[in-house]
Amino acid sequence: MTKTATPLTARLGLSHPIIQAPMAGTTTPALAAAVSNAGALGSLGVAAMHADAAREAIKQTRTLTQGAFNINLFCHKPAQADARRERAWIDYLAPSFAEFGAQPPAQLREIYASFMVDDDMLHMLLDERPAVVSFHFGLPDAKRIAALHAAGCYLMATATSLDEARRIEAAGIDAIVAQGIEAGGHRGIFDPDGPDEQLGTLALTRLLSTRLSLPVIAAGGIMDGAGIAAALTLGAQAAQLGTAFVSCPESNADAAYRQALLAQDDAHVTVMTRSISGRPARGFANRLTALGAAPECPVLPDYPVVYDAGKALHAAAKARGSADFAAQWAGQGFRLSRGLPAADLVRTLRAEIDA
Repeated sequence: MTKTATPLTARLGLSHPIIQAPMAGTTTPALAAAVSNAGALGSLGVAAMHADAAREAIKQTRTLTQGAFNINLFCHKPAQADARRERAWIDYLAPSFAEFGAQPPAQLREIYASFMVDDDMLHMLLDERPAVVSFHFGLPDAKRIAALHAAGCYLMATATSLDEARRIEAAGIDAIVAQGIEAGGHRGIFDPDGPDEQLGTLALTRLLSTRLSLPVIAAGGIMDGAGIAAALTLGAQAAQLGTAFVSCPESNADAAYRQALLAQDDAHVTVMTRSISGRPARGFANRLTALGAAPECPVLPDYPVVYDAGKALHAAAKARGSADFAAQWAGQGFRLSRGLPAADLVRTLRAEIDA
């Protein structure tokens, strides 16, 4: 039988070695609380929120659970404005906007701040003291790490390679999320323009668990108990599942997104794309990902400036009943989605691990 009690689960008071991924825009207080109440670790992705909204989400979650939950932040390099590239991207998308009777934005904005420079978010976290704080796209500076540790927060960060994992360990972070190329959503690579080995979840998990002393959390393509058990066998102390929870009724996914996850057909495939947000991310192929892959696609502006255009185009299309330009993030295992309530999914996963 797979050993499921680990130092990580003991440290966080978890009954199950399961973490619900902190998917910004998709996670809700209801989802995170349901997962935590079921004995796993719920998560809230607050990277697209301002500090006041993030504080409110934390407070709402605390009204629904007494358990620990995770708050996730993005540590990307702040965007650099580039009027030429931004204008080229707007002009490139203009015909698609016109198709839905809409005008593209006159100019593009950096729609949310990196935690690297968001002092309001830091002060909010130091006030609220969530049990777990996690980082994606990189690491904050040493002062922020020290302040969060002093506030009693357990810190985790995403690595897509051994080099990134070593940097996480050197920074004094408590645990590493090993994100394989199979994962849905944004790839956590520190430098999106640098080399990427595109390691799979199992290979990366085994590599990090044998080379480093920190707890490793396997993430990417894991949808059921068999996948969790495999990750634990390879040295992970828990598994993080994102796509598996998107189809839960407590998530913020809309009807079209849920339908794509649960269709159980071959019509939907996932691709890695930059054209939705400006950074590599895995989601369902659609007309916006096709535009990004076309030979005539211009050089993209920085993340998350690209996202400003993508969100506006999706809103215009959705108003006319189309999901052709939606950001529907999904991992390679999406066909194993079940649509169960979150607590039922956690219980099912645990039964599958034990089996």
